[in-house]
Amino acid sequence: MDPVTIGLIGIVVLVAVFLLGMPVGFTMAFIGTIGFCVIKGLDSGLGLLARDFWDTFSTYSLTVIPMFVFMGSVAFYSGMSGRLYDAAYLGFGKMRGGLALATVVATAGFSAICGSTNATAAAMGKVSIPEMRRYGYDPSLAAGCAAAAGSLGIMIPPSTIFIIYGILAQESIGKLFIAGVVPGVILACLFLLAVIIWARVRPDAAPGGAQVSLKSKLIGMTGLLEMAA
Repeated sequence: MDPVTIGLIGIVVLVAVFLLGMPVGFTMAFIGTIGFCVIKGLDSGLGLLARDFWDTFSTYSLTVIPMFVFMGSVAFYSGMSGRLYDAAYLGFGKMRGGLALATVVATAGFSAICGSTNATAAAMGKVSIPEMRRYGYDPSLAAGCAAAAGSLGIMIPPSTIFIIYGILAQESIGKLFIAGVVPGVILACLFLLAVIIWARVRPDAAPGGAQVSLKSKLIGMTGLLEMAA
């Protein structure tokens, strides 16, 4: 059987297994290894598999990924996300849609110490959605704001996606981080603009909060010191 036929059969099997809901990574590795073994022989295929596994998992650059994930976990369980949200609320709370604005700002700040979209959305959603619902915010606005702002987790550095891309593409991770700052800030500003427009069009969906004294604002802003550290 020629290599082209083997490749076409592999593609068909790959698509079929995808449709069955199998994990993408394991499926591609398994079918690729089988195809290589059929073309080059069992010994060559197993040798390639062993070498690739070793080369991948012995890459020291990948050690930064669990460290960033660990840092995000520490920030989540230490309550830092809640304190960031409280600090952002003190600045925007009295405005119409202030809680939603605070959610976007706090999520952007939390993204700078987390690096994961799922972790960012989960951490800030757990804090912000109950508060917005308690103050009478529209459920779609509350959930949508937390979910959309959570996407900043992979844009604002440090981002695990940038790290993986930099390693695979042999690009500077530092330059990738720098390149993600401006788009992340622009995206956060667009989210803020969307909330402001929504609050103007549907005032009942995003009511304003109570006035906060200057002393309370200064005390609450201490939550920003943790993020800066």
